[in-house]
Amino acid sequence: MPDHPIDPDTAVATLANGVRVVSIALPNLHTASVSVFVRSGSQHESKRLNGISHFVEHMAFKGTLTRDCQRINLDAERLGADVNAHTDKDHTAFHLRGMAAHAGPFVQMLGDIVRNGTFPEVELERERQVILQEFIEDDDDGLSVAFKLFDKSCFGEHPMARPVIGTRANIERLTRAELTGYVRAQYTGANVVVGVAGNIDPDQIVRDAEAAFGSMPQGSRNVVAAPAYGGGVQSRRLTGCPQSHVALGFPIPGLTQDHQAGIVAAALFGEGMSSPLLDQIRERRGLVYHAACSADVMELCGQFVIEASTSPEHLDEFFIEVTRLLHAHAGSIDPVGFERARNQIAVRSLLAHERPARRIEAAAIDLFVLGRVRSQAEVAAAVGDVTPDQVRMTFEQMLAARASVAVAGKVGKGLNERILGLMLPQV
Repeated sequence: MPDHPIDPDTAVATLANGVRVVSIALPNLHTASVSVFVRSGSQHESKRLNGISHFVEHMAFKGTLTRDCQRINLDAERLGADVNAHTDKDHTAFHLRGMAAHAGPFVQMLGDIVRNGTFPEVELERERQVILQEFIEDDDDGLSVAFKLFDKSCFGEHPMARPVIGTRANIERLTRAELTGYVRAQYTGANVVVGVAGNIDPDQIVRDAEAAFGSMPQGSRNVVAAPAYGGGVQSRRLTGCPQSHVALGFPIPGLTQDHQAGIVAAALFGEGMSSPLLDQIRERRGLVYHAACSADVMELCGQFVIEASTSPEHLDEFFIEVTRLLHAHAGSIDPVGFERARNQIAVRSLLAHERPARRIEAAAIDLFVLGRVRSQAEVAAAVGDVTPDQVRMTFEQMLAARASVAVAGKVGKGLNERILGLMLPQV
């Protein structure tokens, strides 16, 4: 028996060219979720090509060697399937969800989309305009801008600091040759996971994946060096935005390290209306109309993130109170809050485990980062082993680091200097 057994309903196979196939047999379902994950995202891009992974995701549906974009959509939708895709910092994914009986054809359809895109020039220019509209909308969103500034504060010039959508200049400039060249370099067997969950036959899924992906070049793993954490204050004034949107946080361990205490710390601090962040900052003091806390645990690093939206006149007091709460948690951990946090994480994990699409994405990330798929029991046990003192030490270690702070929206004169004085002495 392996040291870390996977869930009994899960099977992993590796094709000769390195493509991994994850099959999760859920016979109680009538549907199947089928996804192809490629280890290629904004963290794998050069500055000149920032945004190209997202552009490729859009263009993959615009035509293949045998199908135009209308046929691609019709082939899926005549079977009642939902078609979707997304790009993140560490991967790009393509999805189909429909009847379980069509899982095999879905693997074939996604194989065609991922491997045989032709990126026709006329479609490229149309899609360029679509992405530019998406960029404008994203750039008008105060919280989205704050998060982009936050990443810049955390990671400086490292690719992790670059936005998934890219820059406007790059979107306007990227060529078909650059897109096709990027796909040839990045979309290889060593960087692909095919995931299927539902009422399926795992052996048949492997045969379907072999037919669709078996001839893909193996290539080598897309690897990026971990960033050096920076810290500091970034701000940007948004014309016409009456609110101030904040993202602030600290470094925590990444997925390959002992990261569970960071997850518990974030849930303890700001998950749920009874958490200190929401109870003290929102409910009792009315300093924000939106606040949340999360632990973003990635392959290369982790981020403990507090986000908030507030009126400018409450901004200073918000930083003062958040700082007070952080220091309080570095001093001691409330046992009731600790119990709440662990139970919320357990329920959240179970809910994700009951969603097929979430399970195959989690399995793909595990394979990319850890080289294996963790079982539900292993994940739960790792969180269950976290002690209150480990969480307290996580807050202590975060406060010893240089905080990253970003504010977007209505930004007053001298805000950066005020944050330096109001918040943490080490910022």
